[in-house]
Amino acid sequence: MTPPSSADSPRPSTFSATSSATSSATPTAAPDPQHRFDDVERAAVYRAIALRRDMRHFTPSAPLPDEQLERLLQAAHAAPSVGLMQPWRFMRLSTTAWRERLMPIVEAERRRTAQALGERGAEFLRLKVEGLRDCAELLAIVLAPDDGTVFGRRSLPREMAWCSAACAVQNLWLAARAEHLGLGWVSMFDPAALRQALALPEGAEPLGLLCLGPVPDFYEQPMLEATGWRQARPLREMLMEPPAP
Repeated sequence: MTPPSSADSPRPSTFSATSSATSSATPTAAPDPQHRFDDVERAAVYRAIALRRDMRHFTPSAPLPDEQLERLLQAAHAAPSVGLMQPWRFMRLSTTAWRERLMPIVEAERRRTAQALGERGAEFLRLKVEGLRDCAELLAIVLAPDDGTVFGRRSLPREMAWCSAACAVQNLWLAARAEHLGLGWVSMFDPAALRQALALPEGAEPLGLLCLGPVPDFYEQPMLEATGWRQARPLREMLMEPPAP
């Protein structure tokens, strides 16, 4: 997969439906020791998960090498998706012109968020909530128009598309962390304003702006915890007991 262009007027290369698998046969897999993770590999996976952070502070640097960016996007593209719909699209917006174009959209929503927070608004405005200016690469993740996939999503069509695209972002996050790069998912924008700025086709939706690149340091704990904004809840509070059958 060739990395998307960083030209000043990028457009999605395609929003066409993903073709279905050509065979309906269920694949069979013989036991293969090469597909097992040894102790070191298994520990590395869990370590990447534990050390992943939503980054806001970046070290200004040159764009990532094309081969590295392609490797990271391939990791994102390997994400699971309901019905193999692969609804994610990535747009590269790393030029200065694009950053300057998008900053007012993000800043406007930051101000609206502060107003909605009431008495915590001033505290919120002191937080750094994006790294658009400094990150090495700026990407948009876009949800493609519905391709008509029914398998696995008949009752939750849009929700399953969003969940599938989020899996791609998580893959990208973990791959970036493994390459000692930070990633921050910026969700502060008016969807209509960003959709218009990116000239998205009918039915496409922007899910986020992804700041990617080297960072001075990875946060020891999630930034919102470190700043006292909010504390993460333990796993035991997330476990539910079912009712009697």
